[in-house]
Amino acid sequence: MIDHLSTTFAALSDPTRRAILARLAMGETSVKELAEPFSISAPSITKHLKVLERAGLITRSRDAQWRPCRLEAAPLLAVSDWIENYRRFWEHRMNRLDDYLSTLEIKEARKHARKRKP
Repeated sequence: MIDHLSTTFAALSDPTRRAILARLAMGETSVKELAEPFSISAPSITKHLKVLERAGLITRSRDAQWRPCRLEAAPLLAVSDWIENYRRFWEHRMNRLDDYLSTLEIKEARKHARKRKP
């Protein structure tokens, strides 16, 4: 069975692939245009595109000489959902810490107020 979340995270683990996705978020573009900002070989770009394609994050097609790539963001929804669980966990923890610190501040203020009374 394919673990799509792991495949997506593996594809996102490389900064070049993340940069490619960021560029494709602006719209469809050719493989040649995608490769321009990178100082890596065309075969290396092709390997990155294959990883992204296997993860379902992009689609590639052909239109005569033009080979457009398009972002397919659906797999990112699963990543977002997975991360959301941990965001809620940390938000809850931070809220508890905030409550605790507020309690300490109130106790300190009362303590100082008692010391100032004649």
